[in-house]
Amino acid sequence: MELHESELILKCKNGNVEAFEELVLKYQRQIYTVAYRFMGNHEDASDLAQEAFIKAYKSIDRFRGESSLKTWLYHIVANVCRDELRKRKKGQVLSLDAPISTEEGEITRQTEDWTYAPDLIYESKEAQYFIQEAINQLTPEYKEVIILREIQGFSYEEIAQHLGCSLGTIKSRLNRARKAMRDLLIKRRELFVDQYRLKQVKGG
Repeated sequence: MELHESELILKCKNGNVEAFEELVLKYQRQIYTVAYRFMGNHEDASDLAQEAFIKAYKSIDRFRGESSLKTWLYHIVANVCRDELRKRKKGQVLSLDAPISTEEGEITRQTEDWTYAPDLIYESKEAQYFIQEAINQLTPEYKEVIILREIQGFSYEEIAQHLGCSLGTIKSRLNRARKAMRDLLIKRRELFVDQYRLKQVKGG
């Protein structure tokens, strides 16, 4: 862990909000990207990324440095997204507009504009759409390893530690997830091409 980062964490544990804001600035795009991959849309990703940072601020005292801060934050945002998806599956609605209570009073949630975040820019809008659609269709265990490895760039060892699995299991799961992604992308591309050709024929 960087010395400057460890100092910021110590200040956060002592209640320094400005120090936490520095950490947010450092990791906000990465955390937003994880939320976006789970949820598949900008609005939910923005809300849940902010929710994750609020949870992180409230529980920073429990951060012991046994893993990197990046891994710890990923764990929080992944749990936030999984909880939200489970609630939606049960037909429940989570209000993300209510103020957050802290020791210093209530904080009004604010959604930042992440439209031009570099991590979300692909060579074409079609590629971005196809990739996210494919991720949305993966099973939860495949989605998580893809996000950890391909989006966040964690090592196999870090993924294994985070998920509590062996390296062999992680590598096997990732291979199957990549194959599922390829198959889904091929199908989506073929469908897109067929629809485009149909429109061209009708237009002619």
